[in-house]
Amino acid sequence: MKTIAVVAVAPVKAFDLSMPETLMGSVLVGGAPGYRVVVCTAEPGVLPSTPGGFDVVVRHGLEVLDEADTVIVPSTGSRTGADPVTLAALRAAVARGVHVTSICSGAFVLAQAGLLDGRTATTHWGLADELATAHPLVTVRTDALFIEDGPVTTAAGAAAGIDLCLHLIRTDYGATVANAAARAAVVTPVRPGGQAQFVDTALPPDEDLSLSATRAWAMQRLDTPLSLRDLAAHARTSVRTLTRRFHEETGLSPQKWLLHQRIHRARELLESTTLSVESVARHSGMGTAESLRQHMIRQLGVPPSTYRANFATAR
Repeated sequence: MKTIAVVAVAPVKAFDLSMPETLMGSVLVGGAPGYRVVVCTAEPGVLPSTPGGFDVVVRHGLEVLDEADTVIVPSTGSRTGADPVTLAALRAAVARGVHVTSICSGAFVLAQAGLLDGRTATTHWGLADELATAHPLVTVRTDALFIEDGPVTTAAGAAAGIDLCLHLIRTDYGATVANAAARAAVVTPVRPGGQAQFVDTALPPDEDLSLSATRAWAMQRLDTPLSLRDLAAHARTSVRTLTRRFHEETGLSPQKWLLHQRIHRARELLESTTLSVESVARHSGMGTAESLRQHMIRQLGVPPSTYRANFATAR
């Protein structure tokens, strides 16, 4: 069981503060809890939340970080003046090799600790300019849901915090466990971190115009070659219009979306079946074992055999 230390920095945003427990507290691995999630702060007691919210009681101090496998700093209403004790504890955690992460404005706390200097990071798109101006040594991007740079990961707005938690679960226990956590929380399965923070269509488009049916159709055919023309034919539109609308609805091109879905399918098959790598490649639409190997190394840093050794549940 891994310990997750959630560092509360006042004024807290209660939704983001509760997110790690909601997503990770329900994780079961082999019938046993996968995580122990503990909320802590520099001075335990009653912490105010952002205006219009409510007070939050935090019982644990920062000593929790000494036993943490991962540290998460959720959103805070404060951009400056973080407690020096908190900043020192975060620096010490990274020095020990602990993975430190932030959600939304929590990136400002990591930046104040100097943990983002020389790194690429993200935060909510509405705060990006402020973060970049206040901390010029940080390369701030808004074209990602979350960014992992060495031992530090930063996530964008609140919904991206859900993606971050699912990413952490997937990294620790694999895609099958992460998908189960997503289903339990009734949220979208793991989205790739490189997806844009926002899409051009703010609200779901009319059903007659949405490509959701085409995406569902493609998901049932990942093991077959699918060209842009095939997708456009199903959507009854031109390739140009398909590409534009695909990006509006998902933030990704059709080709990138298909690649992400195929890698995800391959990961599930590697975890939950004893199929050969060649068969996994065919069933996921990656074609050959070599193609699958190259894509997994590029995206995950490990080949299929190593991934299976770490995450396989089928024996």
